[in-house]
Amino acid sequence: MDFATPIIELLAGVPHWIVVMFLSMVPVVELRGAIPVGIGLFGMNPIVVFVLSVIGNMIPVFFIFYFLDPVSKFLSKHSKLFAKFFDWLFSRAEKKGKKNIERYKDLALMVFVGIPLPLTGAWTGTVIALVFGYPFKNAFISIFLGVIIAGIIMTILTMTGVQVWDFIRPA
Repeated sequence: MDFATPIIELLAGVPHWIVVMFLSMVPVVELRGAIPVGIGLFGMNPIVVFVLSVIGNMIPVFFIFYFLDPVSKFLSKHSKLFAKFFDWLFSRAEKKGKKNIERYKDLALMVFVGIPLPLTGAWTGTVIALVFGYPFKNAFISIFLGVIIAGIIMTILTMTGVQVWDFIRPA
């Protein structure tokens, strides 16, 4: 049994486009995981997967930007566990972004989000924007452009990987 079989069986009844959009909304996975699943696992059109992934990855940005701060304050006030978690989250975001964000502002946020590595996507970029007091419009544009860059990179890498796999796979 290979790695993909249980995942495919679990998602058998769910339309592929919904799976791709949902995966791109999930923290850490984001479009970095959704694009390979859509193209490599489901065999979907790469352009459709790219568009669905970008849209799905941007949906949480609004909610994170406007609701994370009040929710974190409320939960931290009522729970030591949440207080520790949010202290860790915000201090981590500040440490990760401080040097570059202060110097390069919007460009740094875009590049940070555009690097297709775990913990560098729209979720972390939005938290960084909150920590540094970015206006929503500036943050949204930088994050959106970063998501597009990451989407292009992941689509190219996935398409290359699929072609290499098809070439070396025994018939």
